[in-house]
Amino acid sequence: MAANQTIFVKLLVFLVYGFLWCSCQPAEAAIKKYQFDIQVANVSRLCHAKPMVTVNGRFPGPTIYAREGDRIQINVTNHAQYNMSIHWHGLKQYRNGWADGPAYITQCPIKTGNSYVYDFNVTGQRGTLWWHAHILWLRATVYGAIVILPSQGTPFPFPQPDREEVIVLGEWWNADVEQVENQGNALGIPPNMSDAHTINGKPGPLFPCSEKYTFAMEVEKGKTYLLRIVNAALNDELFFTIANHTLTVVEIDAVYTKPFSTEAILIAPGQTTNVLVRANQVPGRYFMAARPFMDAPVPVDNKTATAIFQYKGIPETVLPKLPNLPAPNDTEFALSYDKKLRSLNSQKYPANVPLKVDRNLFYTIGLGINACPTCINGTRFSASLNNISFVMPKTALLQAHYFNIKGVYTTDFPDKPPTPFNYTGAPLTANLRTTQGTRLSKIAFNSTVELVIQDTNLLTVESHPFHLHGYNFFVVGTGIGNFDPKKDPAKYNLIDPPERNTVGVPTGGWTAIRFRADNPGVWFFHCHLELHTGWGLKTAFVVEDGPGSDHNVLPPPKDLPQC
Repeated sequence: MAANQTIFVKLLVFLVYGFLWCSCQPAEAAIKKYQFDIQVANVSRLCHAKPMVTVNGRFPGPTIYAREGDRIQINVTNHAQYNMSIHWHGLKQYRNGWADGPAYITQCPIKTGNSYVYDFNVTGQRGTLWWHAHILWLRATVYGAIVILPSQGTPFPFPQPDREEVIVLGEWWNADVEQVENQGNALGIPPNMSDAHTINGKPGPLFPCSEKYTFAMEVEKGKTYLLRIVNAALNDELFFTIANHTLTVVEIDAVYTKPFSTEAILIAPGQTTNVLVRANQVPGRYFMAARPFMDAPVPVDNKTATAIFQYKGIPETVLPKLPNLPAPNDTEFALSYDKKLRSLNSQKYPANVPLKVDRNLFYTIGLGINACPTCINGTRFSASLNNISFVMPKTALLQAHYFNIKGVYTTDFPDKPPTPFNYTGAPLTANLRTTQGTRLSKIAFNSTVELVIQDTNLLTVESHPFHLHGYNFFVVGTGIGNFDPKKDPAKYNLIDPPERNTVGVPTGGWTAIRFRADNPGVWFFHCHLELHTGWGLKTAFVVEDGPGSDHNVLPPPKDLPQC
């Protein structure tokens, strides 16, 4: 009997200690698997039906859900007539550029009838990001949201919402988008603007034939909602608001911010913003609305997309209340809004801003006109960084880097423009000896980089959202006019600057960013206005391997597409 009691006690102790040990261990990361079928589907909007490229026949495509620490595997099978690649916008892909997605930068595209598995870990990131096609103009219809929840048991650093909703802003063309792009290129002029903006793929009731193409979100009075907002538009910065309701910004580009309240947000193509909104108004129906911001003499699709913020129990016969959006050219609102964006910089979520800079870069944005004998006006628009209009290679840059393939690119991209001038002075029409080439900038591993991006008045000033793949960066400074290297750095915010992956360079101004080059590989850097990217407003960084194998680019997967 005593022996049995001893065995029982030992077993009980073993079970108790085993339970305590298990409860102290972090939850095992899950593997989230998705199947993306790139396929042509018939879609109708604005009284026009057309076949267009989609993922799984959906527009927008499916939302990817994961938790911080998860592994994601997405098998992309291309059934469409175009080559395809998918970019997971904002995911850092540490050492794993093979999963980043931009065609001819980190991979050759997935050809018709072929598949490729994007396999990556979500490490040290949580929040709202998004995915989109990264070849031609196919991201006009091939896009969707990524929702990364905090690791199990980790709360938000803001009041827990009662519910969440994904809001993806986009554009709609009645015509085939690739034909629109090709026509513009052939004529040497900007392609036709979109026919509507959309909210979750729907333009809303201000457009014809849109009664059933209106997104509605049902809410209950007194409850708080987290809106995960993505700007997936090709070419337009957008204001977003909800009539009679206040938005509280709590996150940008999957990085927590110091919360602040605003009547509207400004969100550039490629950016994401999370806001809290409390349903605290008289129960009714209220318009959500999105409309472009443009403070330069550049034509845009200025139509307003709408959706409905609808209180429970209110009949659909009640007319929604209209919102007050900022004026389309409200520069003051845009600059004021950006100044309010600051990193949370808490003990758990610090802002590790590089205080010492190893490498200073100064890039000028230039728009130009080149000769084109076959174009309608005998000329074609071009765009450049530091007077270099980027030429896309035929072999993926990361493959050329990893396998040491010669002749694909050079690493002589200049740290500053060859010819200094009054960048934002009187409009200039000269190209300033713009050249073409596949020229990259080589960056030492773990070095700290400061990059000042300067808008210019070559043809016209304009706001440009720039996206850096493989990294977040800190937006330490911004201003209007020419950057002054002697005076402006003294005004930098090095305490709690916003941390982003995509930043808007203001019209006729400059933006300074800092980052630590701790992610080896080849990383694309480009304007996220698809129009300008196609004209050559892009380049890439080659970040060298670090010491030891754990700081080197990972070997490529066996199913990597070939050119």
